[in-house]
Amino acid sequence: MAGWLTVTDRLDNLRAEIHATIDDLVCTGREAGVQVAAYLHGEPIVDAHAGVADTTTGRPMTAATGVYGVSTGKGLTATVVHVLAERGHLDYDLRIADVWPEFGRHGKDHITLRHALTHTAGIPALPADVTLDDFADWDRMCGIVADARPLWTPGHQLAYHAWTFGWIVGEVIRRVTGRRVGDILTEDVAAPLGVAGELLCGVHPTAQPGLARMEDGNLSAMLEAFAGQLPHLDQVAPPGVRPDTTLATRPDVLAVDVPAVGTLTARAAARMYAALLGPVDGVRLISPHRLRAVSRPAVHGTEWVFGRETTWGLGYAIDDDGSFGAAGSGGSLAFAYPRWGLTVAATRNRLAVGDGDPLQHLRACIRDTVAANAR
Repeated sequence: MAGWLTVTDRLDNLRAEIHATIDDLVCTGREAGVQVAAYLHGEPIVDAHAGVADTTTGRPMTAATGVYGVSTGKGLTATVVHVLAERGHLDYDLRIADVWPEFGRHGKDHITLRHALTHTAGIPALPADVTLDDFADWDRMCGIVADARPLWTPGHQLAYHAWTFGWIVGEVIRRVTGRRVGDILTEDVAAPLGVAGELLCGVHPTAQPGLARMEDGNLSAMLEAFAGQLPHLDQVAPPGVRPDTTLATRPDVLAVDVPAVGTLTARAAARMYAALLGPVDGVRLISPHRLRAVSRPAVHGTEWVFGRETTWGLGYAIDDDGSFGAAGSGGSLAFAYPRWGLTVAATRNRLAVGDGDPLQHLRACIRDTVAANAR
């Protein structure tokens, strides 16, 4: 009988499966709170949430609860770049030192915005003694990045710029426009899409109590183990600033823009990526021509930090299934599938790795259902 199901029936079944899965994840204690959302051709097809935003109070997780998305936030920053490029304010081949002269020190004068977006700028490392106090000071961090010595000629090596990505791209944006990344994200991306307050770099202190309370599953222990196995991990994410729950519990760090990470809801992230693919309630963020440019592979190779074969587009990771987007340490994700007009996003507030990754399973479930309907 499955062959006789209509597309509507299949999507109804998909929604029921997603709801049942996240309810089970919460009921079994594997997860505390979860959000999952998907758009198809500019229309929402999944918007599910379960569990609690704060296990200490029982405050429920809702569709509007902001969740610290760690590196999933890189996709938000990349989107700001492309919106500005669409308006003629930025060029991907802009030499960074042309707008940020201090950045050109130590032979960095030929590094371009394209190098930064594709993680080939050659400055992924931070000083070993950098702290979260430093992270709370924008000018301090930009000074550290500007004074960094490149590890190789730009464009010659793919290396995940886990933290430096944010200040490089963010300061270019500030120098060109006079505006902070977070302000542009709020005013020029989130507000037109009707999700103001759900796509954020910095989070104002008055809004922080409404965020999900992040808790550690096994992420901190796994990062410690990885640091012993991966010789370059502590260079890009020194012990004092590893991407774990510590960052999400520091009000001063949450309050400032750290554009390598972000705070988001699954429904807002899925909506943003949908507006990259096409119109969403009349709002389209970039043209079809630019979409093709930003979503196709730009660099591919063995990545320096993790030693894996990796592909990057302009600010987004490119996966083997044809999607582009970003995923964060501990579980959040947001991706778009241009082939099917599909976007998928998911968050959780208990951060863990090596646990079978239930959010990736949910992403695959939605992707495979939509792909089957397209055949």
